[in-house]
Amino acid sequence: MSPETPLSGRQPKAVRSALAVLEEVVAAGPGVTAKEISAALKLPPATTYRLLNLLVGEEYLVRLPDLRGFALGRRAGRLATPVAVRPPAAARAIVEHLRQRVRWGVHLASYRTGRLTLVDPDPDHPPSDGALLARYPHVSALGKLLLAEQADWRAVVRELRSFTERTIVDADRLDAELAAVARDGLARQCGELLERKGCLAVAIRDVVTGELVAGLAVSGPAERVAEPNAELVALVRDHAGQLAPLLA
Repeated sequence: MSPETPLSGRQPKAVRSALAVLEEVVAAGPGVTAKEISAALKLPPATTYRLLNLLVGEEYLVRLPDLRGFALGRRAGRLATPVAVRPPAAARAIVEHLRQRVRWGVHLASYRTGRLTLVDPDPDHPPSDGALLARYPHVSALGKLLLAEQADWRAVVRELRSFTERTIVDADRLDAELAAVARDGLARQCGELLERKGCLAVAIRDVVTGELVAGLAVSGPAERVAEPNAELVALVRDHAGQLAPLLA
């Protein structure tokens, strides 16, 4: 249904019912069954199953491995405003150590909410607005790290908006770049958001599950990010490795 298509008489009720199902899953917790949801909401079983299948298909819910219950899915996390949780003191000390080693800005971002959230931006080199980076992840190195994790990033990005002539807005080109980011755990932005500024970011993964939990980025001149020296990349990777067990 396009934004211009008016709602029919039954659609508002269906929307309310779908939202009620989401609320019930939140209230009941992971593992709640279709039968329990139907009884709690006083919905016909057929209607409940239809709504659950729709919400699973849209990734707002997931079926648990034993197929007996449901839990919130990836997209459900985007319904809440991300809350920036300050990293532990030991992690902040590692980030500060990197700031002292390089003359560039150093920023730490979290992906725990399923979105890019700056949790330790460099106070001396303020980054771009965090809300803008979260909305347009294709224009930042930290955003590309997150997109590279998405099975279908095209369903996540609402708009390949162009900020400069270097912004990649061709989906196939971006697809190829994200494949390289996923392979290397390293992303860069070279004047795609601001003409003369660039950013290089390294993935930080949970040491047990391998899940992407954060990104460590250094920002500086775009031309130097385009051809970063191996020593700088190694330095950022080393600090990212030290952060991994602290951000699990």
